[in-house]
Amino acid sequence: MAVSPASSSTEQSVLVVGGGIAGLLSARMLARKGFKVTVVEGRAHLGGAVGSHQLAGMVLDAGAESFATRSTVVSDLLQELGLKDKIVLPNSLGSWLYLPTGAKPSPSTGLMGIPGSFDDPALKATLSASGIARARMDKFLTASVGAKAKTLGELVRARMGQQVLDNLVAPVVSGVHSVHPDKLDVDVVTPGLKDAMLRLGSLAAAAGSIRKAAPAGSAVAGIEGGMNQLSEALVQDLQRMHVRIMTGFNVIAVDRDPVTGEWTLIQRRSDVGARPIAISAPNLVMATDGPTAVRILGSHLPAHAVPSIKAGPEIALVSLVVDKPELDRAPRGTGLLISDQVTNVRAKALTHASAKWQWVADKLGEGRHVVRLSYGRSSDANSPLSEVALHDDQLITLALHDASKLLGTNISPKQLVDADVVRWQGAMPAPKAGHKEKIVAFRQSLDQLEGVCAVGAWLSGTGLVAVTKDTHAVIEAYADELLNHH
Repeated sequence: MAVSPASSSTEQSVLVVGGGIAGLLSARMLARKGFKVTVVEGRAHLGGAVGSHQLAGMVLDAGAESFATRSTVVSDLLQELGLKDKIVLPNSLGSWLYLPTGAKPSPSTGLMGIPGSFDDPALKATLSASGIARARMDKFLTASVGAKAKTLGELVRARMGQQVLDNLVAPVVSGVHSVHPDKLDVDVVTPGLKDAMLRLGSLAAAAGSIRKAAPAGSAVAGIEGGMNQLSEALVQDLQRMHVRIMTGFNVIAVDRDPVTGEWTLIQRRSDVGARPIAISAPNLVMATDGPTAVRILGSHLPAHAVPSIKAGPEIALVSLVVDKPELDRAPRGTGLLISDQVTNVRAKALTHASAKWQWVADKLGEGRHVVRLSYGRSSDANSPLSEVALHDDQLITLALHDASKLLGTNISPKQLVDADVVRWQGAMPAPKAGHKEKIVAFRQSLDQLEGVCAVGAWLSGTGLVAVTKDTHAVIEAYADELLNHH
């Protein structure tokens, strides 16, 4: 789609607060429609959780490293940005689970750990005979059992029993969302699952059907060179369209002029004494995390319309580059998700990046590997003993210990080539029970504020597919309303 010059009807300014993927997508859509757009971001880098870092001379993903293929919205975006030819699928080694009984291959037929078939041989390694028997009851229960469940944990427990929840679903969900399934809104984290269950008659059939709907035979895909290229391509596109981008601009509040109706961003004063810059425009897109959006817009809304949104737990990602030829055989597939009942390992997930992505292995060569461990269990979020409270060098030492346990081979400090710790605060919001209703009410309340809308993972749900789809829908409607209004 060619960018048309702004006409008198579209010569409007929009401020986008937040330079993560939702903010960059919003700015791109608005600029393509002819709006004059300014993006402000408090941090020094753009792209939010889709960022990069360097280890051992390689550029690797510092956050998201894949996207779900259940929808084509992300691949369509990558095609628009000229990255379609770089889309790659992970190696088909499969992932593992780490349970109190040890490392076990993960079942490959279901969704979020929910088995899609009880014939999967991996179930015998992860469930006892009684656990499998209880899970099989799912197909004999009426479809209404669990239909009113508010959380994913409640649904799985009702249909398949506690062992499926503990050994299969909880490790996956905790690894992805950093919270237990008992706290996750089932309608947000697995949209359409309950509807499919009512239609097909069982939870297993529903999970299997959704899994099969993912194209290309894989649930995820990535980009050769890293997902960080998506952020870079979006920024380059915005620069080409002359979008104004300001990093290091920390917005602490917004004011609205009662006469002109313009929104003015109030910037936190710089530590170096630089004079704050005032930026105003009649239209405002909030593309920040939930707590920030609520704090900034809350004073302009009725008290009953302001949701209580807590920041997600701090996550620490520890990436290790190691010389370890024994890992060439990928002893634990593409990585492991770890049960929170495990006590000898503190990580909640491990990705064997050089086993998962061929382009990483090709760059490293034989014998050298990249593993990435994720820390930040929700149960330890406020504890001073939480592993995320450790200094970087302590976390790296812990990661070497955990990686050795998880991969079944000792990795010594002498074999460590390089390491880095990346910390994310609230980057992966967990949609807890009742979250959907809060979001609907919040967005309805924004209708009272002229020229304002909000996007982001806390509103759409976690993942590039959810963020991209929601941002497209919201900004399309928002732009149409602005154009029609003027």
